[in-house]
Amino acid sequence: MKKQIDISKSVYEICTENPDIIDIMKDLGFESITNPGMLNTVGRVMTISKGAAMKNIPMDKIKDKFAEKGYELTGL
Repeated sequence: MKKQIDISKSVYEICTENPDIIDIMKDLGFESITNPGMLNTVGRVMTISKGAAMKNIPMDKIKDKFAEKGYELTGL
């Protein structure tokens, strides 16, 4: 069974609950997520959807990458 990630939550909440997601996000192009300062400030208000829009990363690509790693995105 896949682990579910509610993308309506902040990036900070998601990464706190599932620290291995930091590597997935980094691989997708969210390099600044590895900076604890960024995660603790901007990450508290940023969602995956907002970040994807800012970085022009298609949500389908994000959804596929998470599925590869055994996650299902909810809250889309």
